[in-house]
Amino acid sequence: MRVAFLTAPEGVEEIELTRPWKAVLDAGWSPRLVSTEPGTVQAMRHLDKAGTYAVDRVLTGRTDESFDALVLPGGVANPDALRVSEAAVAFTRAFFEAGKPVAAICHAPWTLVEADVVRGRTLTSWPSLATDIRNAGGTWVDEQVHICRAAPATLVTSRNPDDLDAFCAALVKVFGD
Repeated sequence: MRVAFLTAPEGVEEIELTRPWKAVLDAGWSPRLVSTEPGTVQAMRHLDKAGTYAVDRVLTGRTDESFDALVLPGGVANPDALRVSEAAVAFTRAFFEAGKPVAAICHAPWTLVEADVVRGRTLTSWPSLATDIRNAGGTWVDEQVHICRAAPATLVTSRNPDDLDAFCAALVKVFGD
C-alpha cells in the first residue's frame, strides 16, 4: 500500500508527521512525502524549527491515483498553507471521491474544510477548529480519535500529539481494511 503524506513546504508538526510515518512503515506499507514544492519540508516542534524531510512527489494539477490512502499531519501553518493551494485541495478531495481512506490530526482538518468533504461527517480536531467544521456542515466531537465511515471514504481524525498512539493504531486498522 502506498500512503501519501501531504504537507506544505514548512510548518508541519514534526511528531504528527514522523509517528504516523513510522506506523505506516511498521505495517509494511510505503509512505511518500507529497508537497506543493520540491526539495525539503521544514518541520516544527510547536513554534521552533525541527528536522527537514525530503519531498518524494510534488503536487501538480492532477490527482495521483497511485496512492491508496492519505495522511494529513497537522501543525498550525501546514494546513493553513495547504488550504490555499488549489492542487492540495484537489488532491485531498480526490481521495474522498475515489473512496480511499484519509487520516487527519490536529489542525489538518482545515484542509478537509477547504476541500468541502466534512459535510455530513463527524470528526475531531484541535478544539479551535470546531466552529469551522460545524460551519462546513460537519459534526465536531471532542474525542481522542474518531473514525467516520460515511460514504464514500472512511476518515480517521484525532485532536493533537497526545492522541498519536490512538491515531496511529486507528489509521493502520482503517487503511488495512
